[in-house]
Amino acid sequence: MKSHILLVEDEIKLARLVESELSYEGYQVTVAYDGLAGLNNARQLKPDLLIIDWKLPNLSGLEICRRLRITGDQVPIVLLTAKDEISDRVAGLDAGADDYILKPLRGDDLMSRVRAHLRKQPKLDPDLLEFEDLTLNKRTKHVHRGVRSIDLTAKEFDLLEYLIAHPRQVITRDRILESVWGYEFMGDSNIIEVYIRYLRLKLEAENEKRLIQTVRGVGYVLRE
Repeated sequence: MKSHILLVEDEIKLARLVESELSYEGYQVTVAYDGLAGLNNARQLKPDLLIIDWKLPNLSGLEICRRLRITGDQVPIVLLTAKDEISDRVAGLDAGADDYILKPLRGDDLMSRVRAHLRKQPKLDPDLLEFEDLTLNKRTKHVHRGVRSIDLTAKEFDLLEYLIAHPRQVITRDRILESVWGYEFMGDSNIIEVYIRYLRLKLEAENEKRLIQTVRGVGYVLRE
């Protein structure tokens, strides 16, 4: 299967040139022309490698790196930059980039870096749970829907974590109550419906499609 590379570059001529060279080498290439679109594509398409320009409209290359790394995404990232100061290189690596290539680009240098990073096996983060465009990091407690960060209370997080850990499985209310609230819980069983409603309001705040589905008379399921 072809490796999928996401290129985020706002200089259209350069983007087309790099896309052409990568395609010629047999890679599948997606191109985004601004930072926000790049981050959104990175979250949704799950490419094998990112090539990102440092300076981008809407969201810088450094900020894309930071936002991906803070959610546990370990995709290899190569920064394109005209900055050659040591401090700039350190800033790029600190933000989460794996490598950087100085502009103007040399085709042979770019391809050698691409091949080197694609040979590396990505480390799977056991704390990162994903479903569709929803990501949840158990370690950092960060939740994202696409590029949008979502703030959850502790119990909302626990409930979502349980659902995303059991995708496409119909889970009864009793099972949710025992697993999320505990066997000793003596409160109102309607608490589940209340928290499901809270989660839906936050997950669908920008008219995103519903992921938490109700199975009447049984419970709930996380599915498309």
